Amino acid sequence: QVQLVESGGGLVQAGGSLRLSCAASGRIFTPNTLGWYRQAPGKQRELVAAIHSGGSINSADSVKGRFTISRDNAKNTVSLQMNSLKPEDTAVYYCRLQDWASNYWGQGTQVTVSS
Repeated sequence: QVQLVESGGGLVQAGGSLRLSCAASGRIFTPNTLGWYRQAPGKQRELVAAIHSGGSINSADSVKGRFTISRDNAKNTVSLQMNSLKPEDTAVYYCRLQDWASNYWGQGTQVTVSS
């Protein structure tokens, strides 16, 4: 079993920054992909950014140039640096781990950007 623990959400004004972190523990297979998804009220959950253990990154067009994803393979952690935040970035952000066997989700952390 794998557990994902997120931290770093909160309330910030538009134009501000936040950093999300996620720590994975348990039986983790490699290679794997760690990623961040978000879900705003009334909307579907969507990919924000994901990073493979080999280093390749996939991110949503809406966050390119503003958000940066990184990971520490030795510690099984993933971070999301969010700059130039906009009100439309407001959502619950979820950490996700995918490997060959399954995928796991964190409990989510709220990010609220005020205008």
